[in-house]
Amino acid sequence: MKQREGRPGQKKTSGPSGESRRDDRAGRPPKPVARPAVTREAVREAAVPAAVVRPLMIRSGERPTERVPVILESLGAGDFHLIDSGNGEKLEQYGPYRIIRPEAQALWRPSLAPQVWEKVDAAFTGDTDEEGAGRWRFPKEALGETWPLNLLGVDFLGRFTSFRHVGVFPEQVVHWRWMKEQVEKAGRPLKVLNLFGYTGVASLVAAAAGAEVTHVDASKKAIGWARENQALGRMEKLPIRWICEDAMKFILREERRGSQYDIILTDPPKFGRGPNGEVWHLFEHLPLMLDVCREILSPKAVGLVLTAYSIRASFYSIHELMRETMRGTGGVVESGELVIREAGTDGKTQGRALSTSLFSRWVPK
Repeated sequence: MKQREGRPGQKKTSGPSGESRRDDRAGRPPKPVARPAVTREAVREAAVPAAVVRPLMIRSGERPTERVPVILESLGAGDFHLIDSGNGEKLEQYGPYRIIRPEAQALWRPSLAPQVWEKVDAAFTGDTDEEGAGRWRFPKEALGETWPLNLLGVDFLGRFTSFRHVGVFPEQVVHWRWMKEQVEKAGRPLKVLNLFGYTGVASLVAAAAGAEVTHVDASKKAIGWARENQALGRMEKLPIRWICEDAMKFILREERRGSQYDIILTDPPKFGRGPNGEVWHLFEHLPLMLDVCREILSPKAVGLVLTAYSIRASFYSIHELMRETMRGTGGVVESGELVIREAGTDGKTQGRALSTSLFSRWVPK
């Protein structure tokens, strides 16, 4: 499965609560320990302290029905589309800029001529490891750190970060469209929880559609970027709570308080370190995170969405975990992959599909 790149500016933090995503999300150790540059996950929130745990609930009842495999595909959205890919790289269009970034899964040769690849505005070079940083090269002219983009009617800033990310993961648009539709047709204000919320595009999409949103990320930088995006779109009056905290600590506290949400989006890191050296491993701590998320779903919940990047596993690993977690709730668990299809220079000429991540989604019907 494809590895998701580390997000800009994020430092590795601990687990569920938040690996620091590309945008540094997380609480940081009192004394930073030298370690390799962090990935998107690294740029997330901090890991859950070993002491902050509870036993998994004993679930009974039938498991939800299943739909597998489900491939959620996009050809591009808003100001983004994938132009071409190959030779371990991808050629993308982000607004006015044509960009080249590393892509380990592009094992084939590019479809388009070398001249097309040469006419780019920015190319990421340097360390291509998930945990490493690199730098941007600007063949035509020096570009600023940020530039305006739009997705699903929401304005936000693209960013050239040292972790090869640009402030948004456009493959997630398939989940965001689904969420937007659920919010708009609900007939009541839905409460949305966005864990590991990164730069806030999903939170802004949900709030613009009419939801009351709680956005959680352990990275102060990520929260700052999210607020910038909110201001850019003149959306300051929308009902969004921006919370800079470890995600696991937050949801455990919400469980104790009896708080409930109608939609939960969660995109935990593969690995992270917390402010006090806590360690988060996806395969070890994901069951508890999902277990707590189930407890804070409202009786009329619309969905629980999990995405996983940078892991070597079948989607069945998170699919069966989701079905076990949601025993007795009815509904359906649909799982598979998010993919982006090449769209050529015109944004319409369909080419090969590039896998980006695994996902699993529970819905009541």
